[in-house]
Amino acid sequence: MAEPGAKVSVRRVPHTSARRVVADSFRMFDPRREVHNPMMFVVWVLFVYLVVLTLFPEVFPDLARFYSPSYYLGVTVILFLTLWFAHISEAIAEAQGRAQADTLREIRSGIRARQVLPDGTTRWVPADVLHVGDTVLIQAGEPIPIDGDVTQGAALIDESMMTGESAAVMRESGGDKTSVLGGARVVQGTVRVRVSAVRGESFLDRLIRLVEGQAREPTPNELALGVFLAALTVALFTVVVTFVYLANFTDIIAVDLATIVALFVCLMPTTIGALLPAIGISGINRVARSNVIAKSGKAVEAAGDLDTLILDKTGTITVGNRLAVQFIASPDVPVETVIEAAMLSSTVDDTPEGKSIVRLAARRGTPVRRLEQGSFKVLPFTAERRMSGIATADGTEFYKGSIQAIEAYGAPLPAALRKSAASASREGMTPLAISAGKHVVGLVLLKDVVKPGIRDRIRELRTMGIRTVMCTGDNRLTAAAIATESGVDDFIAEAKPETKLVVIEKEKAEGRLVAMSGDGTNDAPALARADVGLAMNNGTSAAKEAGNMVDLDNDPTKLIEIVSIGKQLLITRGALTTFSITNDVAKYFAIIPALFVAAGATALPGVSALNLLGLENPQLAVLATLLFNALIIPCLIPLALAGVPFRPRPAIDLLRRNLVYYGFGGLVSAFVGIKLLYLLLAWLSGLPWVHALGVLVGHYLPLGGL
Repeated sequence: MAEPGAKVSVRRVPHTSARRVVADSFRMFDPRREVHNPMMFVVWVLFVYLVVLTLFPEVFPDLARFYSPSYYLGVTVILFLTLWFAHISEAIAEAQGRAQADTLREIRSGIRARQVLPDGTTRWVPADVLHVGDTVLIQAGEPIPIDGDVTQGAALIDESMMTGESAAVMRESGGDKTSVLGGARVVQGTVRVRVSAVRGESFLDRLIRLVEGQAREPTPNELALGVFLAALTVALFTVVVTFVYLANFTDIIAVDLATIVALFVCLMPTTIGALLPAIGISGINRVARSNVIAKSGKAVEAAGDLDTLILDKTGTITVGNRLAVQFIASPDVPVETVIEAAMLSSTVDDTPEGKSIVRLAARRGTPVRRLEQGSFKVLPFTAERRMSGIATADGTEFYKGSIQAIEAYGAPLPAALRKSAASASREGMTPLAISAGKHVVGLVLLKDVVKPGIRDRIRELRTMGIRTVMCTGDNRLTAAAIATESGVDDFIAEAKPETKLVVIEKEKAEGRLVAMSGDGTNDAPALARADVGLAMNNGTSAAKEAGNMVDLDNDPTKLIEIVSIGKQLLITRGALTTFSITNDVAKYFAIIPALFVAAGATALPGVSALNLLGLENPQLAVLATLLFNALIIPCLIPLALAGVPFRPRPAIDLLRRNLVYYGFGGLVSAFVGIKLLYLLLAWLSGLPWVHALGVLVGHYLPLGGL
């Protein structure tokens, strides 16, 4: 079991074992695994066919009449490399997730729990035997055995093993802060927890399965691309089979099976077919490194296709705590009197607002007044009174509170202050009245400060074509001021808990994809309905179950970062697809002329004009093209895993960039790579030891001879 206080986070990715990656890549040659990737399964079938044809050509004497042992062996080996490199890319991506899962698995190993029996007694049992509804007693220093909700007591919980956040969090019965995670540890206090998940379905178990890739389902776009590639493969197969039939029927050319197989493999977009699983897995891994758990790849992909982003004002757009920014004195009242009254009313106020009033007063030169114990009486804030303060020994009451509450108390607001309060509200500030006795001496203005950089982030979202909507319970004047300052596209003021769900339903009815964040039980319906629902880890169990993502850092602004990761996933897939297709176009000009030259065809002299690379040796041309088709896969693995560099910009600019960098780049790289490999193979074929190796291969293959 991990030691108390250890910081283990999904951000931390231990070193990936090369030996394990290589072993996994060879296990992926299992046809039961290959069949899940139709593109590579076709290559696997052709590879097996050529292995049989190369080793036992006497089984197909009519098909192998042009059999060349070294050439057929070369094509077979290159097909093996093509499959192996594809497996390597997927194995590396899975190994990254598995390394994270191994770290997480250490958290839960050997955990035991003190189960509370119906008669009130307790007994120690393994965490594995607990069922939903069971109650466990957890004391300071003990781990939480499995996910649950606090039903009795309160405690400080160390969730650093799960979230990487060193600060302990408070969990207590009642309210929205009852949810606890298996694997966390109680630092202080004693709680009773009702189990809400069984072993195998807890948050930690789902997290382990997800980062290992076991729970990853292909995303809709991934499925669509897979269907397209499969259809393209079927179409190309039909073309090749028709070509072979016509060639045999007309005797224009004689068909060499190894060359036909090479042609088919090179025509197929094998590059993107090989890298597609790795791209999807790495997308989830990048989200995990941001300390966000995506329950499915669909959620990550949907983040890249978003149309509307619903943001809470408090904590997402603003800091979340209203801070004092200005004192305003009543007519004929010195500002020093206002500051002193505000200081007295806030001296014992531990709220962020109260502390900010004391700090502002101190900055204005008013020393903090120390009150002797027993010389004052605390007048706490209540829902009915809506103001707080103190009563001094002489009976004077100093209050701060809303204007309506102060006036209800019996201290009327002067007209000049009422005008100042209205002006402050229009600017997004909250005016609090300050009273000494039954007289209003002035106002203190509180402002919910917009987070630094949020306006730039929202502008980036707008550049990407994403509309932002701010939801807040503030009045329209305050909401409008915050919306203007932050730069959101729209806002909803005086929002109720069900407002988000109404907005999401409206947006989806108009065909838009929507994202939102939340942490309360009242957010659960909206989180479940949103295409991307980001729940906070410190939220309720209902919210975490409803959302398709959970942020372990409890940062609502993480939603904006997830959008960028989703965009990067889609752009990476599109860029590599473009690269793969333009690569294939270049291969046509290498292998198709070789097909006719190899057959000695003279009926189609115009075909020689397609030999743009000047490849004179047909077999070396085929081998160079097929070898480039294999080697380009490991060259692109780092890009598939890390993702294409992404900067917010309009869709048309991204398309143009893809076509220039990856379209033109794929074309040029294929021409240059095939030519260089051809020259290398031509040089190698002239070496004596290579010639001797070819003779040796020809001596042992075929086994039975032809």
